[in-house]
Amino acid sequence: MPPARQSLLDILVENKKLDQKTAQQLKVQQLSSQEPIEKILHDRNLVSPEDILKARAKQLNVDYISIVNHAVPQELLEMVSEQVARQYKVLPVEYDHANETLHVAMQDPLDYQARQFLEKKTGKTIKPYLADATEIQAKIEEEYSKSLATEVSAAIKETITPRVKTVVAERIGELIREPPIARIVSTILEFAVKSRASDVHIEPQEQRTRVRYRIDGLLSEKLVLPKSVHEAVISRIKILSDMKIDERRIPQDGRFNFKMGEEETDLRVSTLPTIHGEKVVMRLLKKTGGIPDLPDLGLDGLALKNLEEAMTRPYGIILVTGPTGSGKTTTLYSVLSRINKIHTNIMTLEDPVEYQIAGINQVQINPGAGLTFASGLRSFLRQDPNIILVGEIRDKETAGLAVQAALTGHLVFSTLHTNNSSTAIPRLFDMEVESFLMASVLHAALAQRITRRICPHCIENYDPDPETAADIREVLGNLLPKNQKIVLARGKGCEECGHLGYRGRVGIFELLKVSENISKMIISHSSAGEIEKQARAEGMITMKQDGYLKVLAKVTTIQEVLRVAES
Repeated sequence: MPPARQSLLDILVENKKLDQKTAQQLKVQQLSSQEPIEKILHDRNLVSPEDILKARAKQLNVDYISIVNHAVPQELLEMVSEQVARQYKVLPVEYDHANETLHVAMQDPLDYQARQFLEKKTGKTIKPYLADATEIQAKIEEEYSKSLATEVSAAIKETITPRVKTVVAERIGELIREPPIARIVSTILEFAVKSRASDVHIEPQEQRTRVRYRIDGLLSEKLVLPKSVHEAVISRIKILSDMKIDERRIPQDGRFNFKMGEEETDLRVSTLPTIHGEKVVMRLLKKTGGIPDLPDLGLDGLALKNLEEAMTRPYGIILVTGPTGSGKTTTLYSVLSRINKIHTNIMTLEDPVEYQIAGINQVQINPGAGLTFASGLRSFLRQDPNIILVGEIRDKETAGLAVQAALTGHLVFSTLHTNNSSTAIPRLFDMEVESFLMASVLHAALAQRITRRICPHCIENYDPDPETAADIREVLGNLLPKNQKIVLARGKGCEECGHLGYRGRVGIFELLKVSENISKMIISHSSAGEIEKQARAEGMITMKQDGYLKVLAKVTTIQEVLRVAES
C-alpha cells in the first residue's frame, strides 16, 4: 500500500510555519465547522497564502512556482493557445529543449485529463507545477492579451525573414532603422510609460534577452526577446541617445525624449558591456505632471513642521539621508519648489540633473572636464547665491566647503548615504568637519525610505496575528492609545495594480531637529545612539514608527515597512 498522504497542517508544522498546539486547535475547528482548512488558515491569517501553497505542493508531491514576475516567452504562448489556457487554468512557464519537456503552472496539478490533453496537443512531456489560481488567471490575461509580448512578437516575426537572417555586419545600420526594430523599441517604451516604470533594463543572457521594468521600486520581468534581435535593438536605442553604435567595449551615457500622447518623458540611457553583449538601462523622468509637494511624498506631522521651520532659516545646512533609490533627490526638489521665489537665487550642483525646475540655476557635474562637487561649489560662492543644493557630500573637501558656505550666510541642502538621521553626524566627523562648526550650522537631518502604497482598488482589512500586534504596540509606545484595536490592510490584487496589491509609493521619514541640547552633544562628540535617544526624548518619531503609523492609517503594509526600514 502507498504511504498515507500527510495532512496540510502536519506539513505546515514540519515546515515550522505553525506550532503543534495551534495545528491541533485548527483540526478541532475544522471538524466542528466543516470548512476547508485553507479557508480557516486564510481567515485567521496564521500563515501566508504562499506558505499554504508550498505545503499543498508538498502534499501533492509536485513543485510550487510563483509566476507573478515571470515573463512567458512567445514560443510557449504559441504552444498552448489562450483558449486551452483558460479552459484548463494552466500557463506554460518554461521549455526544456534537451528533454522536450514543457513546464506548466496549474491550478490543479493532479488534473490528469488536462495534462493528457496538453501532451497530445503539444507533443511534449508535461511537468506540472502548483501555482496560485488568481496568479494564473492574471497571467493569462496579461500574457495572451494584445499587449507587450504579442505586439513585440509580431515585430520579431518580421525580423526573422530570410532577408534579415542573412544580414552581415555592414548592414546593421540599415537593419536598426527598419520598422520591426523601431516598433519593438517603441513598444518597450510605451509599456514603461503606461506601467509607471522608473527604469527599464534590457539584459543579454546566453540564450535570450530579457526586459525588466522597475515598477514601484521593484524589478519584474515582463518580456523575453530572442538573442537574434538584441544587437539591433541596442543599436536603435544608442542612435536615439546619440551614442556611438560601433563602440561596444566601454560604457556610454546618453539621453533622449519620448512623447506618448500628452505625456513627455526624458530618458537617461546607460550602456554597459557584459560577457553576453551590451546591457542597457533607461531611467524614465517625467517632464509632465510637476514635482510632488512634501505632504504628497508622505511627510506630515511634527517632521513636516520641523523641516518647514528649518527651510525658512537664512543660512545653515539641511541634510537628507538614505541609501540609493530612497527618494532623496525627489524630496530635495519638493523642498526647492516650495522655497523657489523670484527674489531668491537658488543654484544646484547635481550628478546628474534629474528634473528641470523653472527659475533655478541647475548645473551638472563633469569630472572629466574638472567640474566636481568641490570645484563647482567654489564657483557657486562667486555667483551670489541665497540657496545652494549640493547633490551629495562625498568627501572631506566638499563637506568643508558646504560648512564654509553655510557659515558665510547661505542655506545649503545636500544628501548623505547613512541608515538613519543620527548617523549623519558621525559621518561628517569622519569627513573631518569640526564639531563646533557642525553644531552651529546643522539645522536638521532627514532620513527616509520608500514603501509601496496599498492599491486603493482592491484594499481589504484584516486582523493581524498577536505577535504582529504586540510588535506594533511595542514600537509605537505612547503614540498608540492603549485600548485601540489594531486593524491592518492589504491589497488583494486586481487589474489596476497588476495583481500585486500595490499601486504607487509613499515615503517614511525620520527628522532629527538639531536643538540646543543636541548641539551640545555634537560639540562633545556624543555617539549616534546617544543623539538619537535625546532626539526621541524631544519628540522625534523614528522611521519605523512613522512606517507603522502609515500601516495603521492603511496607506502601506507592515511587510513593506519591515522590508525597507529594518537595518
